[in-house]
Amino acid sequence: MRLLFSLLFATSLFCSNVNGQGFEAGVFAGIANYKGELSPGSFGGNLKQMHAAYGGFARYNVNSFVAVRFNVFGGKLSAEDAKAITEDQKERNLSFRSNVLEFGLTGEFNILGYQPYNLERPFSPYVFAGINMFKFKPQAYYDNAWVDLRPLGTEGQGLEQFPGRKLYKQLDFSIPFGVGVKYALTDQWNVGLEFGARATFTDYLDDVSTTYVDYDALLAANGMQSAELSNRSTADVAVVAGSQRGDDSNNDWYFMSGIFISYNFSDNGLVGGRNRSKRKRGCDF
Repeated sequence: MRLLFSLLFATSLFCSNVNGQGFEAGVFAGIANYKGELSPGSFGGNLKQMHAAYGGFARYNVNSFVAVRFNVFGGKLSAEDAKAITEDQKERNLSFRSNVLEFGLTGEFNILGYQPYNLERPFSPYVFAGINMFKFKPQAYYDNAWVDLRPLGTEGQGLEQFPGRKLYKQLDFSIPFGVGVKYALTDQWNVGLEFGARATFTDYLDDVSTTYVDYDALLAANGMQSAELSNRSTADVAVVAGSQRGDDSNNDWYFMSGIFISYNFSDNGLVGGRNRSKRKRGCDF
């Protein structure tokens, strides 16, 4: 990612004699997905846990190669062990859902150069990377209702017996990155397709990370819901406290991919049309 931002900065300096192309704003619609302890491990299972994603963004085009984007995207994540391909995971029998809302600042590099005005360069693939702040709230279905999992400390978070296990934050950071393509329908309107991943700094998108804790300890400290939702195993053999519940060696991921449409608020005095201008620009090769 550092290499990408270095490339963006260098290109911006090289193209400093080109006027900024101005602002655009748009909307995004697509799908959201999740990867973590409850991922089903099969293509069909992953398809079944896709949900809608949506949002809006504002983009400042520094020049035909470099753009900076601020976006607000939202979506739903979910998964359940019942859709897994291994019997061990099915017997664990955990599940979750969570709405995610992210605020992101992203740098984009248009590989071919993108210039919608007078449709000089109406098409370009691009790569992007940046930083997100996102909010999430994992829940599980229990006793005919959706229950917030974080306050229950299902892995002993917040208990004196487990001093190293603190209640996780529900406002955290992620690194968004991915690829996309842009196409100028007119001088004013753009459409595109984007595939994006988010590497998070938490392993608790799904409320699953470490080991099982003693059922009676949770029952005494946090109540019945905590104890029941910590261990929902359907296995014939009782789950032993300290046995593996999740995998804290890898943080969770989520993904947002879809289409966007945006409107250019500045056209540098040019008018619509498919005729490409022959004027020389500092970054035209």
